[in-house]
Formats: sequence, C-alpha cells, structure tokens
Amino acid sequence: MEMVGNTNSSRLASLDLLRLIAALAVVCFHYLYRGPIAGDIDAGYPAAAPFAIYGYLGVSLFFLISGFVITWSAEGRKWQDFAVARFVRLYPGFLLCMTLTFVVLSIANNPRFPTNFSTYVANLSMFARAFGRPSMDGVYWSIMLEIVFYGWVAALIFAGAFQRWKLAIVAIWLVISAGNELFFGNTAIRILLITSYAPFFAVGILAQQVVAKGRSPAALILLVAAFLLSCQTITFNQGWMQEHYGMAIPYPALLVANGFVFAIFAGALLIRSLVAPSKTVLMLGGLTYPLYLLHQYIGYLSLNALAPLIGKNAAFFVVLLAVLLASFLIWRFVETPLRKPLIRGLTSAIDHIASAGSAYARRNRPVART
Repeated sequence: MEMVGNTNSSRLASLDLLRLIAALAVVCFHYLYRGPIAGDIDAGYPAAAPFAIYGYLGVSLFFLISGFVITWSAEGRKWQDFAVARFVRLYPGFLLCMTLTFVVLSIANNPRFPTNFSTYVANLSMFARAFGRPSMDGVYWSIMLEIVFYGWVAALIFAGAFQRWKLAIVAIWLVISAGNELFFGNTAIRILLITSYAPFFAVGILAQQVVAKGRSPAALILLVAAFLLSCQTITFNQGWMQEHYGMAIPYPALLVANGFVFAIFAGALLIRSLVAPSKTVLMLGGLTYPLYLLHQYIGYLSLNALAPLIGKNAAFFVVLLAVLLASFLIWRFVETPLRKPLIRGLTSAIDHIASAGSAYARRNRPVART
C-alpha cells in the first residue's frame, strides 16, 4: 500500500497491519483447510480446520482495504500517474514471485501442480486465463480482479468523473451488482464489473469519502446498502465451497464472520491516528503482497516434503517462517529499491511520448487558408 496523495502516512499504518492479518488468514486457510481437503497437502490439520476455513474471508478484507487506499491514492492525480503507480506497485513483485513459482513447480514436476513454458508466458500478462492457460498459482484470481478495479478507476479519472461523481458511480455499480448477483447471474458482467465483490470495494470507496470529507446521508445510505448486498454475495463462495469441498460455512456463521470483517476494517480506520508509521509497521505491510503471491503452491510442496521428516505441525511453522522471510527479502531488495526509479522512468517516458505527440500534431495541423 502506497503512502501517496494527501494522505498522512500515519493514517494508513493501521491498514498496513490489517493487510498482514488478511494475508495470514488466507495462508492459514490454504495450509490448514483448503490444501488438505482438496488433496494438495498430504497431512491434515483437523483441529485447526474448523477455524482456518474462515480464512478465505481475508480476500474480502483485502478488497475493503483496496477500495479505501486506491480511492485515496487517486485524489488529485492524473490518470497516467495513477496507472504508473499501480503498475509499479504490482508488476515487478508479481513477475519475480510468478517466476520463482514457475521454477519451483518445474523442478518439483508434481502432477498435482503441472506447468510449462507456455503457461509461464501467458502468466506474464497477469491474465493467463484470458489466453486459456491456468494461473501459475491459485491466488492470482484475486489479483486479476484488483487490476480490473484499478482499470475502472483509471478510466474514470481520465474521464474526469471519479472524484466529481463518486457517490453516483458507486450507487450505479451497486444497483448493477445487485441485479446481476440476485437475478441475472451473467458471467461476463460478473467479471467485467466484479459484481460478486463490488460491495467490498464500494465500502472501501465510501469509507474514504467519509474519512476525507465527512459523513453525508448519501454516503451512509450507500454504506448500509453495500453491506447488506455483501451479506447476499458471500453465498457465491459458500456455494462454490460446498460444490468443490463437500462442506461450507453455514450461512448464519458466515453472516457473523462477514460482519466481523467489516467491523475490523472500521476499527482499523478509527484507530489510524494511534498507529505510528514505524519502519517495522511499514515493513510488515510491505511484505504482504509477496507473501500472498508466493505462499500457496510453493507452500503445498514444501509442507508435503517436510511433514514426513519433522512432523506436520513443525512443518507448518517452518514453511510459514520461510515464506515470510522470502517475502521480506523481495520487499526489501527488489520492490523497495525499484519503485521510485521505475516510477520516474515510466513517468518521464509517458511525458516524452505525450510531448512528441503534441509536437507532431502541431506540425501537421492544417493551415487555415484565406
């Protein structure tokens, strides 16, 4: 998460910590529940599974945070600057983590996690599924949804509409999402407009509006509407889990868990001024992205290799510490050093292209004849 725009970094430190909590929840879901029940991890964790099953809601928490941070980072920015900042934030870390995953899967040559060079090439786009290839790691689906969200924000900034008509845009988005999720179920609309997860992004956007500009009746009404819609859209994953795993969280418990996700997001915003943006806090937030990208398939293979040697419980902690360490190294020695030079370079290149285009247009402008 970037500290950008007119945001005081201390106001986002609490969200950095919350991002780490969300990432660890997803890691526990994969290692302690999803991996064993799907047959990707040989050892099971039956004592932890009833709690770890809730960890997939960490993705919903990510989307809440993303809605807030992306909206704040868009304040006062040109669409080019926004797009460059998002590209630099996502792609270098993705490229490295995806390449590491490809190398590990290729060496392991495990039939449960097949890959090949054409899959690697397709994944360079971050949208491998659009080319009919599987994602290099199972978690990439949520990154694709994030990019779709960023694309819409960039387009709305370009049109001069995002800040001017933010609440109206959110209201229209929620209406379309409700219609699609409750009545039509159109897959193309679900992907293009992220209708299954729109309530979470929308609450993040609205929360930023309230924090930045104060409460208004329209914003509060939309917040309530988005939360109520989320209580329905969470059944999408519930049904998917029931179909694929033969079990899912009962709806009453899922409803409580969904409310808890929103509550801790609101709590993090309320205490934002109390959490100092120390180097440690910013580091913990920074390693979240590589942790999310690296942990699943590499973790599955590592757990399967270590559990017979040191026991499944020790293997869990060793693998968790290993992916945390790898994530720190990527954040510290790859993402952090590259970010500013890449932003400067890409911004300069875009400005140069724009200037060249303007000069060309002036030279070739028709001369008025009298």
